[in-house]
Amino acid sequence: MYTQPQKHLVFIVGILFTGLMTSQNVVKNPSFEEYVNCPKHLGNFDADVSNWSTPTEGSTDYFNGCSTAMGTPKNFNGTQPADFGQGYAGLYLYAPDDYREYLQAELSEPLVKGEKYQVSFYVSLAERSDIAIKEFGVLFSKDKMNVSGKKELSKRKMYQQKGNDYNFMEIGYSNFYADTKDWILVHTQFVAKGTERYLNMGNFKNNARTRMFKTKRNAKQGAYYYVDLVLVEPVSQLKTSNGDLADNKPSGEAFALDKTHVFENLLFDFDTFTLQEKAKKEMLTLYNHLVADTTLHITISGHTDSVGSDAYNQKLSSRRAFAVANYLQKLGLPKNRILWKGHGGTQPIATNDNEAGRRQNRRVAFVITKGDQINK
Repeated sequence: MYTQPQKHLVFIVGILFTGLMTSQNVVKNPSFEEYVNCPKHLGNFDADVSNWSTPTEGSTDYFNGCSTAMGTPKNFNGTQPADFGQGYAGLYLYAPDDYREYLQAELSEPLVKGEKYQVSFYVSLAERSDIAIKEFGVLFSKDKMNVSGKKELSKRKMYQQKGNDYNFMEIGYSNFYADTKDWILVHTQFVAKGTERYLNMGNFKNNARTRMFKTKRNAKQGAYYYVDLVLVEPVSQLKTSNGDLADNKPSGEAFALDKTHVFENLLFDFDTFTLQEKAKKEMLTLYNHLVADTTLHITISGHTDSVGSDAYNQKLSSRRAFAVANYLQKLGLPKNRILWKGHGGTQPIATNDNEAGRRQNRRVAFVITKGDQINK
């Protein structure tokens, strides 16, 4: 149970994340910040995390910065910072002998029949995994799942629960489920049946049916993924999601065609090309704008300040542009709709005589064009 200080901490964290998450999200405790117990050992997700459980006997894990044994960023499966607070879940989606782990959440309210929803979450493959999978299963159910065993949650096992009703979907990707560094956005849209009250996540196939690939030679450990920031939202209301899934401004105003735009939250520290979390959220807004119109293309330009040699700055600016292009591609934007280029320090927008000006020059800009103009 909570101690008094823990209650205060959870209450404060809950308020903060309620403000960060859209009020339309129906997943309780979406970023695993609220906990009953600070995790002390493996396999205790069901007992430690508020408003979450496991539908089978698989031993899903909970990691939180409050813990030394099950903390972040370092844990038994590698290193992964928690980008959305201090906590996240960890589970095997592929393991020997069809062993599986799952996540289950009770929704704050049933979904509305006939309404279109978007389910989204972030994943990262654990560093010590030697297998990656190409699909992630999402199962909505009317009643809470409680299935014996530790193997895959198959249709046969689902329908052993008399009277339950399901809405199943599978999100398939081919090129970035093996990312062990970044948090990668996974999302899909669906029409609700009106019976969805619980959300279950994991791999619902056995090993023989799972699309997988080996990331290391002689792979035998499995595919262990971290999961964070789970959202289920009505598509009609995504434009008011505090900018996380869409920009609040009209798209025409936010991203005018054939005009140079500078990322507001993508000003790099000196001699770095690492994307920070604020930048990723801004790029998510841009991504949603681009995928809404398949005729749009983007040209990305990386820039540096004047410190350093021309050759080095050219290389650094190219890395900055590529970091943005690569992240947009990982979100799902086709590669053939993206061009990127580094310009070194040849195009300053502010003075290089002081740090404030140099920081403005360490930027990434972009231009959105329509049709095949990008190739002209």
